[in-house]
Amino acid sequence: MKVILIQDHAQLGSEGEVVTLAPGYARNYLFPRGIALPATEHQIRKFRLAQEKKKRELEKQARASQEMARRLSAASCTITVAAGEEDKLFGSVTAADISEALAKEGFPVDRKQIELDEPIKKLGIYSVAVKVTPEITAQVKVWVVK
Repeated sequence: MKVILIQDHAQLGSEGEVVTLAPGYARNYLFPRGIALPATEHQIRKFRLAQEKKKRELEKQARASQEMARRLSAASCTITVAAGEEDKLFGSVTAADISEALAKEGFPVDRKQIELDEPIKKLGIYSVAVKVTPEITAQVKVWVVK
């Protein structure tokens, strides 16, 4: 029996491949688990159209992520904190503080997307990396002032 895989399967192959296997295996294991569909012309055409639609959606999301990264790179935020002598802060500026400041500027960013090696403990201007997606990173200027 010929089936088209709609998910990657370690023993059978990758998504989109048409494979031949025993009818009982397909009927009793692959079909109920949503791993494969019968390889009819209609199912193959339907699967190809779904893949094309999925590809277009991923491209659209990639363009939106690039745009967000570009806008974030042009942005800056100011965080006002209490500081003592020699510009040392009472406490520190963390990723959560930066996330809050960016949200006020109109950039909803989760604190987990902000990459700080260590908390900021002095006044100054810092360039902080923000991961928009795992592949796309933007640099945001953070001003820490008294």
